[in-house]
Amino acid sequence: MAWSESDIPDLSDRTFVVTGANSGIGWEAARMFAARGARVVMACRTVSKGEEAAARIREHAPGARLEVMALDLADLDSVRAFAGGLASVHRQVHALVNNAGVMAIPYARTAQGFEMQLGTNHFGHFALTGLLLDALAPGARVVNVSSGVHRLGTFDWTDLNWERGYSEWPAYCRSKLANLFFTFELDRRLKAAGSTCLGVACHPGYAATNLQFVGPQQRESALGTFVMSAGNALFAQSAANGALPTVFATVSPTIHGSEYVGPRVFQAWGAPSVQATAPRAQDPAGWKKLWEASEKRTGVRFLPIT
Repeated sequence: MAWSESDIPDLSDRTFVVTGANSGIGWEAARMFAARGARVVMACRTVSKGEEAAARIREHAPGARLEVMALDLADLDSVRAFAGGLASVHRQVHALVNNAGVMAIPYARTAQGFEMQLGTNHFGHFALTGLLLDALAPGARVVNVSSGVHRLGTFDWTDLNWERGYSEWPAYCRSKLANLFFTFELDRRLKAAGSTCLGVACHPGYAATNLQFVGPQQRESALGTFVMSAGNALFAQSAANGALPTVFATVSPTIHGSEYVGPRVFQAWGAPSVQATAPRAQDPAGWKKLWEASEKRTGVRFLPIT
């Protein structure tokens, strides 16, 4: 039987953190969690946009328990401030949904000098996870939103900042492969430490969200915007359906860690199911190498191998 929004259990005793919750997949996931009673912390780069998004959720779920907090994943100072503020208010977090991201944008760097796509999509979430580790409740889940394009991702360990030959899409693919490397090494280290918390990955398939338009807008490409619009109109599923793998990965009792959840039909549309990753994602040496590089660059160290 296909899993749907109606299968989400009661979440009234849970606190969930969703990054990038003001739009797209993040907003839909936050809406679904809140509708089932969860307290949802909407971590958004722009608080005013987050408040507008929260108001829209309350139109669907008048009793929604929502809190908007500022978080800019492209600035580790903001990540640290968010983590400190959250821990001072919420003693336990039952799920951290690392959803926010940027896609196929022109070359830019984060506040700490990382290439923007890897810096936002991976390094920011790596640091956030480490800083919130002590706040995770027993059995909590860290859910990292990846993409099917991880299959095209590669790593040049000598040039993580793309100082040579930057290209927008390969950089995005690398960041999505990084999400899987991080997930699998995180889950492995959690289990090795005797923790009941889980690392899980997911992807939305082909879903219509505003994420596709950021790159073309920054390049001022009318053609790129047209292509994305046409593709969404002809082929994409809704953002709500695209959020179901994220929600399934966060709440399904069938999840045990290190799964990769996505839409069932050609990994592009349909109900969520556990799927196989590309072989290149199953690289324990790569997982460890990225983890060590992430600790070095972010200064956040956690779950050491003993």
